[in-house]
Amino acid sequence: MTLVILACALPAEKVWWPFFVVVFYVLAPMPTILARRYTEHTGSSNSSIELAIFLTMGFVVSSFALPIVLARAPAVVPVIQWSACYLTLAGNIIVYLTYIGFFVTLYQEDSDYSMW
Repeated sequence: MTLVILACALPAEKVWWPFFVVVFYVLAPMPTILARRYTEHTGSSNSSIELAIFLTMGFVVSSFALPIVLARAPAVVPVIQWSACYLTLAGNIIVYLTYIGFFVTLYQEDSDYSMW
């Protein structure tokens, strides 16, 4: 989050367009969390988990694509500078690596955290 806020606060920028990726940070884990809760209680097939992974990957790709599209906006007046784009992309990598670590730890069978 610090890198995303820094991308918004660059001296040449002073715009909050890169901060819109936070919407994707909130939406990205939701399909997976809901699908895992649903499949644990009903014992249905893996199609709901596969759909959840597809939707999650859509949010992840969108969060990487948004700053690139904003930086490649019309060359006369770009919406954000490339430095803000790079900071946002670095923040995306850190946030999604944290999500992966959380889900790997949470859904291990031999971990005490799997009771959550």
